[in-house]
Amino acid sequence: MAAELHPCSGKLIGLSNSNRTAQRNQPVQEFNNGLVLSREPLKDRDVFTVRIDKKVNSWSGSIEIGVTSLDPAGLDFPSSATGLKGGSWIVSGCSVLCDGRSVLEEYGRDLDQLSEGDRVGIQRSAHGELHLWVNGQDCGAAASGLPTGLWAVVDLYGKCTQVTVMSCEPPSLAERDTERETVEEHEQEDEEVVVCGVREGEFGGLTSAVNLAAATNGTLEEVPELPPTHNRPDKFPNNLEPETGLTEHQLFDVLNNAIVSLYRSEDNGGGDLGVGGTGTDSGTGSRGDRGSSSGGGSINGNSSDSGGGTGNTGSVSNSPAGGGGARLGAVTGGMLTNDALLFHEKCGTLIKLSNNNKTAERRRPLDEFNNGVVMTNRPLRHNEMFEIRIDKLVDKWSGSIEIGVTTHNPNNLDYPATMTNLRSGTIMMSGCGILTNGKGTRREYCEFSLDELQEGDHIGLMHKASGALHFYINGIDQGVAAAQTPAVVYGVVDLYGMAVKVTIVHNHNHSDRLRRNNAIMRALSPDVGRPRPALSLTPDPDAPDRLLFHSNCGQKAAIISEGRTALRPHATDDFNHGVVLSGRPLRSNEVFQVRIDKMVDKWAGSIEIGVTTHNPAYLQLPSTMTNLRSGNTNQSGTWMMTGNGVMHNGTTILDEYGHNLDRLKAGDTVGVVRKEDGSLHFFVNGVAQGPAAWNVPPSIYAVVDLYGQAAQATIMDDVADLPPLPEDSSEGPTVMSPSSPCSVAGGNGANDLRFHQLHGTNAVITNGGRTALRQNCRSEFNDAIVISNRCLRDGELFEIVIQKMVDRWSGSIEAGKIMAGVTAIRPEELEFPNTMTDIDYDTWMLSGTAIMQDGNTMRNNYGCDLDTLTTGSRIGMMRSATGDLHYYINGVDQGVACTGLPPEVYAVIDLYGQCVQVSITSSSGPQDNSLCTSNITEKSFSIHSPVAGVAHRLHSKHGKNVVLLGEGCQAVRVGGYAHGIVFSAKELKTDELFEVKIDEVDDQWSGSLHMGLTTLAPPELPSCPMSGLSPSLTQLRCKVTWLLAGSEVRRNGLLQRQNYGASLDRLTVGNRVGVKRCSDDTMHVLIDGEDMGPAATAVAKNVYAVLDLYGRVTAVSIVSSSVLEDAGSVKAPSLSSDSCSEGEEDRTPVEGGEPALVHNTVMAFLENHGKNIQLSHQNLTAARVSSYNQGLLVTAQPLPRQQLFQFQIDRLNASWTSSLSLGVIGHSPDRLNFPSTACCLKRSVWLLQRDSVFHNSLKICENYGPNLDTCPEGTVLGLLVDGNSCLHLYVNGMDQGVAAQDIPTPCYPLIDLYGQCEQVTIVTNTVSTVGGESGEARCQGDMEKADMVDGIKESVCWTPHPEVNPNKTCEYQALCSRFKDLLTLPDGYFNEDAKYNLCYCESCHKLRGDESYYKRGEPPRDYALPFGWCRFALRIKPHCEVSNSFKKWHIAYHGTSVGALRRTLDHAQLLSGTSSIFSVSPVKTEGPNGYSEPEENSSNSLPGRDRERDREVPRVQLSPTMRYSGLEMFAPKVQFRDPRSHCCHQAQVGFQVCVRPGSYKVGPQTLGASEPLDPRFSNTEIEWITKDQGGTLLYGLLIRVE
Repeated sequence: MAAELHPCSGKLIGLSNSNRTAQRNQPVQEFNNGLVLSREPLKDRDVFTVRIDKKVNSWSGSIEIGVTSLDPAGLDFPSSATGLKGGSWIVSGCSVLCDGRSVLEEYGRDLDQLSEGDRVGIQRSAHGELHLWVNGQDCGAAASGLPTGLWAVVDLYGKCTQVTVMSCEPPSLAERDTERETVEEHEQEDEEVVVCGVREGEFGGLTSAVNLAAATNGTLEEVPELPPTHNRPDKFPNNLEPETGLTEHQLFDVLNNAIVSLYRSEDNGGGDLGVGGTGTDSGTGSRGDRGSSSGGGSINGNSSDSGGGTGNTGSVSNSPAGGGGARLGAVTGGMLTNDALLFHEKCGTLIKLSNNNKTAERRRPLDEFNNGVVMTNRPLRHNEMFEIRIDKLVDKWSGSIEIGVTTHNPNNLDYPATMTNLRSGTIMMSGCGILTNGKGTRREYCEFSLDELQEGDHIGLMHKASGALHFYINGIDQGVAAAQTPAVVYGVVDLYGMAVKVTIVHNHNHSDRLRRNNAIMRALSPDVGRPRPALSLTPDPDAPDRLLFHSNCGQKAAIISEGRTALRPHATDDFNHGVVLSGRPLRSNEVFQVRIDKMVDKWAGSIEIGVTTHNPAYLQLPSTMTNLRSGNTNQSGTWMMTGNGVMHNGTTILDEYGHNLDRLKAGDTVGVVRKEDGSLHFFVNGVAQGPAAWNVPPSIYAVVDLYGQAAQATIMDDVADLPPLPEDSSEGPTVMSPSSPCSVAGGNGANDLRFHQLHGTNAVITNGGRTALRQNCRSEFNDAIVISNRCLRDGELFEIVIQKMVDRWSGSIEAGKIMAGVTAIRPEELEFPNTMTDIDYDTWMLSGTAIMQDGNTMRNNYGCDLDTLTTGSRIGMMRSATGDLHYYINGVDQGVACTGLPPEVYAVIDLYGQCVQVSITSSSGPQDNSLCTSNITEKSFSIHSPVAGVAHRLHSKHGKNVVLLGEGCQAVRVGGYAHGIVFSAKELKTDELFEVKIDEVDDQWSGSLHMGLTTLAPPELPSCPMSGLSPSLTQLRCKVTWLLAGSEVRRNGLLQRQNYGASLDRLTVGNRVGVKRCSDDTMHVLIDGEDMGPAATAVAKNVYAVLDLYGRVTAVSIVSSSVLEDAGSVKAPSLSSDSCSEGEEDRTPVEGGEPALVHNTVMAFLENHGKNIQLSHQNLTAARVSSYNQGLLVTAQPLPRQQLFQFQIDRLNASWTSSLSLGVIGHSPDRLNFPSTACCLKRSVWLLQRDSVFHNSLKICENYGPNLDTCPEGTVLGLLVDGNSCLHLYVNGMDQGVAAQDIPTPCYPLIDLYGQCEQVTIVTNTVSTVGGESGEARCQGDMEKADMVDGIKESVCWTPHPEVNPNKTCEYQALCSRFKDLLTLPDGYFNEDAKYNLCYCESCHKLRGDESYYKRGEPPRDYALPFGWCRFALRIKPHCEVSNSFKKWHIAYHGTSVGALRRTLDHAQLLSGTSSIFSVSPVKTEGPNGYSEPEENSSNSLPGRDRERDREVPRVQLSPTMRYSGLEMFAPKVQFRDPRSHCCHQAQVGFQVCVRPGSYKVGPQTLGASEPLDPRFSNTEIEWITKDQGGTLLYGLLIRVE
């Protein structure tokens, strides 16, 4: 048949090249609709072959190929090939589908892994079998029983965008042999022989290896092909033709190492290797054999079982003569069969087997949680992997899958409900522990818990030849679970609890597992700790064993330049999956160093480097190395430097270490080395960063993670230029990188205080001696004493900041946090005890509130308590010139602690109990004693602010060389002389002073601090601090910036004024600089509190303070505070407030009296919270300081019944989507490990998110309350659990009803600062008990009249009651109200209760959660809410209010003019003619009240209307939507001037009316509009006409202002 494509194809396909080439159009925008079929049906044995021409990386998935019985001429093409039905067989990835359903899950090559230039073919054999061909190799039968008359199908799906038909003909002669052999194998029983856990087919047949060796030595004339297999690894050649790309040397290296691996396995109890001596094996051998093997002899001459074609006892011969052919066997005890590992037919009572007994599923998973035991159909062989994939889980039960081995034969076993009930011969992994015969033998076997695995995760086990049992999680060996197990064991899986469905995974069928499990990769890669034998035919003993990258790398990485360079080819499309490892383990003191060749600026984060104990040949590479959490002890796993921290097995062990890798540029170098003493060191640009870890094992591989911005790196072989590694980086002053954050001091000798190299056994000194931490902090609470490197000078402050604490030791005898003091003992003479209070001479310590001398308490109740300090607190010690010891807490002098200290004392810190890590602050150093207290107070960012109000903060967006410390109160430039711009966190108010103090200067630079005001809002800057900001403030051109540089005032860099005041270039440490915008729109600069006068004029109102740490000035700290907020804005809304709106004073009280006050528990946030949370103001305020998640909060106290817990939304960031969620958690959060978001919590959690309620991450209620994502800043949210254990949500004091029931006691309020919500503050006012009937009755009464008009749904979408929330006003509603006042309409027309006035601006209606349309009346009819308008409720006629008859009326709208309002209100109904919306002419005249309005002109009607008929037949036009009635033709615009802002606006007016059913007719719109005016209402039914003067009732005046 012709090798062409059918002209009928998918809708995105374009054909060319005589219908031989197909291309998918719009390949980047669309991933499917790329189906093409062959022009004619396939003939038997014809292979329809296409070549992949082009691929893109935008999608997942790739080419799919198969056959179909559907004629393309009449086919309605689906979007993809898997959608074909009616007799279609498709190969997709490595699966085979029939009519869209999977019939074979793991087959042949993975089509998704093919590259451009690869060839794919499909064939129907003469026996009716479907065969896939990849690059000329038959992958075997994919399906059988296919009918004739099939068309070939090719789907250009996902990555595949273009193919070309190459041929459609039978296979070549060599391929026919392969095909014939495949058919013959199909007629026999499938046989596979395992050698050392490796299938013979994966070697390609040892006969081929022997023949290859003979051919190379010239003993054979022909070189036979390697046989095709289903499971050929990517790196192994398909044949021995030259185009395979492997040289003769490489081929022999592969095969020789394969032979060596067999020798090794023999030493470990593996099998022998024999080669048959005579005869032929015509297709009767196992899948790897080619037959026709001549010659004889034994490769292993010591084997008595070799030769003669007999093999050993473990070999299998299918030859009728009993000899011939190559044989591979494994002596594992008994005859081996090659049957596949499947589930046994006999299984638990609820188990259903499918997929040829490879898949097991527990029936009725929501009703039953056990009786799900399945076992393998045969015993496990030695070193054979038994691996399963979790296919399905349910989130109903506790506990999950269990896996292990048992000696019980499944044929004879009476299956228990769970395998842990079996008391003999069984070893199971359950959770993270090991159970032997149902009893726990190891509680924490590995860091992974089977209960936490997800769908798609893999679990495996292997019974080693030595008898050891190993478990594997996602391909990662978890170590020895049991040292000795019986020789014959079966694999067993218990589908318990959450686990419902699993499938056996034959790992040789997955390309990613091929790289680490098949024999070729084992032969190519060295074992851990074992050198690779040199078996090359052309050995080069002088060749160096160079460090290169291993070929097994991340999914998005590639290795080039002979293994020296690693890159992410598509770095702008993906930011991870770029992990690469060294090809061999590092030697001791061997430096592995790479140079960053290429960077991209699209992502955050950058290169990461480290070491791992995992062999790259066996490792299933994660997306990032920090996700690899393997290793059971501190002596195994992975150590990585990421950013400026160090992680071990995914857990941070050093928070601040060395230079930040995220700030490196192309050309910079990073390195790692393991010293002989087991310590791990990192290098940045050749500069040693100090020890990062200890006790690192010797056999480690180097790891580089090309993450984020890092796109390419090259190994630097020449390490001669590297400086020699210091013997101990902590000895004495360390040479730091000029750009390292460790060199904050700028090299000034005045600030040379460090921690001494001698310290307690559990202490670690890093960061150039500035940071101390306690290792093993959760298992050791003492032995972590550190001491200063020299004695303190008189008046010198030694201050440290607490950087990390743990809750491990709370509530125990070791519950202290830190001890601080001084000692006269020299560090060299000090024998470090467990704690400093054990020393009985020359030592003064503060522990808690007690001052202790020589271990004895000499004073209690000192002015501070160290046990109350938290992360971020600062502790300082100073010996005065008179010998007095002073302590400073957050910069505040606590007074004299003791007197009579000797002249030379060393500062001592004892990292005891909960305190884990501290660092010396930049304020340590000499102080001016005469100003000591005041200076430190001004400099500090104390809990008790030095001035009234909330301390100023710096914004998180800043220059790339800036680091913020002290909760955003201190800024440090850590490199260079520029890129030091920082902003105030909020806009400055009028006359509000923003002041900083200079902490550090570096005299090597010229220039100094710049300071000023800018209209540039920091939230508008990019999230990444490396882009969007100029190097210096004088170059900042965004928006408008006024600044003082030196003594020059500049505006956007242009000089405005010279010689203004004192020059900033003369400032030094201790000087203060401030800036403010005054009420006369001028900028003033203050130096040391002295106002230098106006620096600039005409300064805009909305400005931020901005300063530039430029040149000499390297560190500043804030000493000013913001103006106190209005107290009313943060008060809790009180349900018994005295502030009532007009008309509320005469209201009849609700029966039951005022709700009784209860004693409220004071609530505060718990110190244990999400990692991106920062607490302040006595833990009442919580802010998310980075990213969009990791913002979980809980209160430290449980929520009492009937007490309302409230908090206010302080800050939103519109850069993100979604917002906060809140709820309660039913267990103690003290030791809770917080996930990234609240929806990941799945135990005893009730969560309110958007407008839904969730319980343990399952949705239990929808359309509850307002949508929390729309809550604006200032919204007060509350939670209350009533006496019936029901959870209520309060929004601005209004109860939204019961959200959930059966809330346990105790429960803790939970808040997730997610997305837009960045800061909240607990409202601390005393509020009344809210759960009583009185409060509920009152709210019901308030809403009664609203129910009459806006329906049930609108009645619950309330507006905050003025009594409940007097401070919450809508600016748009206020503007509309001021316009209404200009109309001078009598107040008697309006409802005196202002709570019925509703604003429908975007903020208000979203906060209420209003829907766009509702139904009203009898019969019900739709109407639209008037979004964009503001409604002022009109007074209802008394007789109507009493009868409530108009509740059954419909709702409509009527647009009118301003001039017609008064007459309409006078008549209390719409009037035809005089008040018709069609009787207005928009002729503007200036009115007396500041607005202009059109004059009435009743003769000016719509075109085409008969004015006489209008007068004769009175009629009023209405509409169910203001999108029609609010058009300018019906509601003309008028102009007015706002009396408050003096700005001009345009306004429109209309009415919301009730219309009696049957009094109007529905008709088409009369404007001639062609487009729909409202999506709910057709243009043919959008206008209502009424002639009944009593058929309308005015309910509300509508106003819209533009």
